[in-house]
Amino acid sequence: MTRLPPFFALRALEAAARHRSYSRAADELSVTHGAVSQQIRKLEEELGARLFERRGNAMIPTPEAERLAAEVGRGIGVLQNAVAAFAAAAERDPLVVSLDPQFANRWLPSRLSRLLEAPAGKNVELRVEERRANFVTDGVDVGVRYGSGQWDGVEAARLFSETLFPVCSPAVAAQRRWCCPEDLLEAPLLHHGHRPWSLWFGQFGLETPPQQGLLFEDSAMLLEAAAQGLGVALARSGLIEQDLATGRLVRPFEVSVPSELGFFVVWRADSRKLPRIHALRDWLLAEAQGAQPQQELERA
Repeated sequence: MTRLPPFFALRALEAAARHRSYSRAADELSVTHGAVSQQIRKLEEELGARLFERRGNAMIPTPEAERLAAEVGRGIGVLQNAVAAFAAAAERDPLVVSLDPQFANRWLPSRLSRLLEAPAGKNVELRVEERRANFVTDGVDVGVRYGSGQWDGVEAARLFSETLFPVCSPAVAAQRRWCCPEDLLEAPLLHHGHRPWSLWFGQFGLETPPQQGLLFEDSAMLLEAAAQGLGVALARSGLIEQDLATGRLVRPFEVSVPSELGFFVVWRADSRKLPRIHALRDWLLAEAQGAQPQQELERA
């Protein structure tokens, strides 16, 4: 198989032959006159034939060079059409978004109508997944993940940070006078397997009470137990906003502690759908900023 010359050298040949000028070819290709001249010279050395003759101010291609340039032009046209078709397919195909279940169930639903009205919501496929989707093998374009923001192979933009604070039912809140973190030492505590109460008590230099009572792996069940008056749960700011707004859950006192974790929108920088990804990212960021006037949004 014949080895092809460098693609840019062939582009320089095609442009120079069409314009009859190295300078105008350089302008079209956004390079210098010298760069075009150098590419043509290297191509002549590789092909073993002269390609242009100067006639006054014009560079005239030889008959053989003109035929080659015409074929290169047709080849460039084929490539341009293929790239345009590929880009059009990127617009037609759905933008596949993999969502953390808590984010999907507690933060996104009240905003879905605005997403559908926004350009970013056009032709979007939402997947709710417990596992972390693989952007290469799972056909996913965008993800909303919970964690530290450090994942290999993807770009990440923080949607919101979180704080930790206790919540309980209004009935439990009315049972005693709540003033400070020490008041929780004698309270019935509900526990989450990945969110221990030590994260709270440690911030105030308090020793965490021995674990007693119910232990949950699911955040929704934890909050439901708190709403049923079974004890005090440690919640994450943002996704619990609806429960607090309706009074289903209350904060016994307004003290929060920071968390290093949060929700992030993630994507691959080399995605063919990058403009649409950026549009959705920007929409999510705008929604997150609008929902947290005090820089707090919750993951419960």
